[in-house]
Amino acid sequence: MQLMLQRVANPSPWPECKGGRVWLDFITVSLAAFFAAGLTLYSGFGLGTLMLPVFALFFPVEMAVAATALVHGANNLFKVSLLGRHADREVVLKFGLTAVLAAILGAMALGWLVQLNSRMSIEVNDSVVSEVTPVKLIIGFLMVGFALFELLPKFRKLQFDRRYLPIGGLLSGFFGGLSGHQGALRSAFLAKSGLTTERFVGSNAVIGFMVDLSRVSVYIALFAVAGRKLEEFAAWPLVITGSLAAFCGVMVGKRYLQKVTMKSVQTLVGVLLFAVGFALISGIL
Repeated sequence: MQLMLQRVANPSPWPECKGGRVWLDFITVSLAAFFAAGLTLYSGFGLGTLMLPVFALFFPVEMAVAATALVHGANNLFKVSLLGRHADREVVLKFGLTAVLAAILGAMALGWLVQLNSRMSIEVNDSVVSEVTPVKLIIGFLMVGFALFELLPKFRKLQFDRRYLPIGGLLSGFFGGLSGHQGALRSAFLAKSGLTTERFVGSNAVIGFMVDLSRVSVYIALFAVAGRKLEEFAAWPLVITGSLAAFCGVMVGKRYLQKVTMKSVQTLVGVLLFAVGFALISGIL
């Protein structure tokens, strides 16, 4: 078995849709967005993680990343309109401001990495078993580490002092701008900040929208510099469909918010952190 670092060419950012049957494309995106949005209302992450591979079924990865970011941002805006009043102001300021600044740096770093576009591949008997980028490898190990804090009884009752919130903002914001995996690291910190379920969900939504707004703005600027126009973006129909389905998922999830305990949220966060982290490390995602 050997580990190889490869460079791949960067294709055009706005190629045509790869989908075949149009109705099946819309149904697939709608169902994925609906269930993922309902789940992410409690966990604080999961929508982008699921929607990215779904969009990648119909579009090249570059377009899939942009489409996922747009649906993610629209969904967070909708959650803010419903639950933003429950947000903890101190948490939002200490965590959110550093997250926004770090997200801008992460999004700019993405523009540089797109040019580099390096991958590590694991080969067995000259056959490629899996491929993973260095960024995904780092994020994967971070997620698995944070998952242990949520799942192991020894660490379950541990809480972060709020003076460490800016550090959490820097980590989640930077990786959010770089790869879109902001929610997982953010939830790992906020779940240990002594928040109630409603304040956790509200604060997560507000901070998530702040980060989405900053990174999407940078993405648009980078596309403009590359000479691309938004009207040439072929994913708009599926983006709109996914956003509307996500809104419905949030509305359904909101009905059960009062019945969900913070302990259940921590367990859900831990399980998803471990699953996504393992998938990133192994090259599944």
